[in-house]
Amino acid sequence: MKGLIIVTLAQPAGYRQPPPGTHPPLDHPGYKSTALRAPSQAPIVLPNRLTEVTGPLLTAGHSDLIGPSDHDLTTQHAGEPIGQRIVVFGRVLDSDGRPVPDTLVEVWQANASGRYPHKNDNWAGALDPNFTGGGRVLTNNKGEYSFTTIKPGAYPWGNHHNAWRPAHIHFSLFGRAFTQRLVTQMYFPDDPLFGQDPIFNSVPDPKARERMISTFDLEATRPEWALAYRWDIVLRGREQTPFEEPHE
Repeated sequence: MKGLIIVTLAQPAGYRQPPPGTHPPLDHPGYKSTALRAPSQAPIVLPNRLTEVTGPLLTAGHSDLIGPSDHDLTTQHAGEPIGQRIVVFGRVLDSDGRPVPDTLVEVWQANASGRYPHKNDNWAGALDPNFTGGGRVLTNNKGEYSFTTIKPGAYPWGNHHNAWRPAHIHFSLFGRAFTQRLVTQMYFPDDPLFGQDPIFNSVPDPKARERMISTFDLEATRPEWALAYRWDIVLRGREQTPFEEPHE
């Protein structure tokens, strides 16, 4: 048709996908219990209800879920816990490196002896009545979080002969609602148990595994008080932190 101008619009590129091997498979041969809990059939997508996509309001103005000692796991009981005091801090970032504020970050971990205060954890590691290993915090407007805690110990777990888990802290991150949740683990540098741990090595990509390891930070270390470890968490994109289940 005379005078007709045809304009071709580029398709939106979308966010940068993480490379293959960033996330562990749901069934990893070296990790025995995954064979019992991994789904054998395709998942069924359930429709979200209003309460699942609109609440709770996890923002600075609605932070009733956060207690005054939730960020400091060393002050939650009558006495001081036993072990090396540490500060774990970092930022929650999106695929473009922008901070993600108002993210509910929860942690849970073993104590300095490598034992959880749980009825099913009954190995010979000592319990600490002044440490239960759970905390939570909301990221600020710069996407920053910080916890004061005790460096966890390694522990045996019976997956294979002489199996010990490297020292680690579990992290859970919530978006705008409880249905928006990501779970991962943070490790400490130069742990000699990395090579024989099937959970750490279930992430296929070596570079992705490195993103689960925190960095010792002398500048942030508090003199005569606590060592500091920095760990940034990237939610999506090429530098995404490995999570226990892919959410793409």
